This record gives sequence, C-alpha cells and structure tokens, in this order.
Amino acid sequence: MAKSNEEVVKVLNQQVANWTVAFTKLHNFHWYVKGPNFFSLHTKFEELYDEASQYIDDLAERILATGGNPVATLKESLELSIIEEAGKGYKAEEMVEELSKDFDNISKQLEQAIEVASNAEDDVTEDMFIGMQTNIDKHNWMLKSYLGR
Repeated sequence: MAKSNEEVVKVLNQQVANWTVAFTKLHNFHWYVKGPNFFSLHTKFEELYDEASQYIDDLAERILATGGNPVATLKESLELSIIEEAGKGYKAEEMVEELSKDFDNISKQLEQAIEVASNAEDDVTEDMFIGMQTNIDKHNWMLKSYLGR
C-alpha cells in the first residue's frame, strides 16, 4: 500500500470534486432533458451518473487507503472542481455540449494527475487515472458523435 503523498492526494481530491459536481449535473440533465431524444439521453445520463458515483467512491477509498482525507462536502467539491453546476433551461443538445466540454477538461486534468502519480511511483493511483481517462474519452467520443462532430 502506498503511503500518503500530498500531491497525489491533491490530484485524487480534484477528481473526487469533479465527479461529485458531475454527479449532480448529470442528475439535473437526466431529470430535465426533453425532446425527441429524451429516451436515449435520459438513459445515457443515468449511465454516466452511475459511473460518476463509482468513481467518487473508488477515489475517496484510495485516498483513505493511502492515509489521506477525501473531500466530503459539496462546498469543498465546488471549490476544487473544474466542473460548474448546471442550472435549468438547457436544451438537450446544450446538455450534451456541456458534458463534452466537461469531459475534455477532466481528461486534460487526468493527464496531469497520471504524471503526478507516476512521479510518486504510485502505480495503483496511476492505473485508476488511466482507466478513468480511457472511459471518459470513449464517452466523449460518443457525445461528440451525437453532436455530429
């Protein structure tokens, strides 16, 4: 088991915060999506918030396993996250565009997190980040394909 490294805990907590905000945003979109693509987007948003929930738990448990303290409040998550909350009034296509932008940003931040974990010789955390980036990049490809990009 790796011992706590402040830089690794910091990048892990950034991801806990990102996914906590994304989890709520995805619920918002799941509940408020309307239009001819309701069924496919409603289902996709649910799939994504289920995945976000798993990421939050896995990341927080990794922090605890290394002796760190995970972000555990919405206030902390909003302060650390690169994801912004969503309000009401988004059209379905705007929801998909917003998620694609968020996933681009998370993927870029994960590249840096992978490097931090690698430099700390924390192979387990590095592997977690690589798996997350692989999944998010695939989801983002699908979102962009939906948008015709």
